Formats: sequence, C-alpha cells, structure tokens
Amino acid sequence: MDKIFLTNTDTAIGFVSKNKKALDRAKKRQSGKKYIKALPNCKSIEKRVHKKFRKAVRRAAKTTFIISSDYSFRVIKNCRHSLLINRLDWAYTTSANVSNKPYSYNFAYSKADIVIYPLKEQNRASKIYKLGKRKVKRIR
Repeated sequence: MDKIFLTNTDTAIGFVSKNKKALDRAKKRQSGKKYIKALPNCKSIEKRVHKKFRKAVRRAAKTTFIISSDYSFRVIKNCRHSLLINRLDWAYTTSANVSNKPYSYNFAYSKADIVIYPLKEQNRASKIYKLGKRKVKRIR
C-alpha cells in the first residue's frame, strides 16, 4: 500500500505510510534517512530487545527506541492512532512537514492521500532512547 495518511499520531500531526519512498517524496527528504516504525504491539518488534530493557519497552508510552543504526520503533497504545496502526499491522511514521521546516496544514493536506480527522496540533515530541547491550542513552 503506497498511500500516505495524514493523521494525529500519538505525539503530533504526522504522515503514516508503509512506503518509505512515498514519504521521502512528500517531505522532500533525502532518501536513506531513517524512519520510525510504528508497531501495534511488542510482539511486532523485529530485532531483539535486551532482556534488561524489555519491561521498560513494554510499559513505555510516547517513547521511541533505537536498537541499531537501521532500526527504531515506537509501540502505539491507547490512542486513536493505534486503530490505524492495528489495521496496517505496522507503518513508518514521520512529522507532517517539509524536512527541517515548521508544520504547515496546507503542505500536509496537499501531500496526503487520505486525511483522518480531527487534526489537532500538539507540541509534544516523543522521548527517544538508544538501547545498547548494557546501558540506555537518552537522545531526546
């Protein structure tokens, strides 16, 4: 499915799609930059989370985890956004703006194939943690 959804994510208004290249074109972003993978549950995590951090990952809300340089994820729970992610099984998610520019409704609306209303602007960024083998590093 190459559709780009414009929706409220768990943290902000964003684009959601299963196609990285479609998101790159929409955001005018360099290909090769990484996207966060939105997952419906912890069972969908593709890479192994160290046993020491599994409980923290299960309990975290609005938190992105980086496991390796090519894999980052956020488990979406208890919000409207989770309904979309459950139906898609997983999706790439990103903010709905031109890369490194502020949010513009007109831009976001023009690039989306499907708009899921209501859209409510939120100014909450997710927390980001990098999980190592022995320690956790807070990125944001």
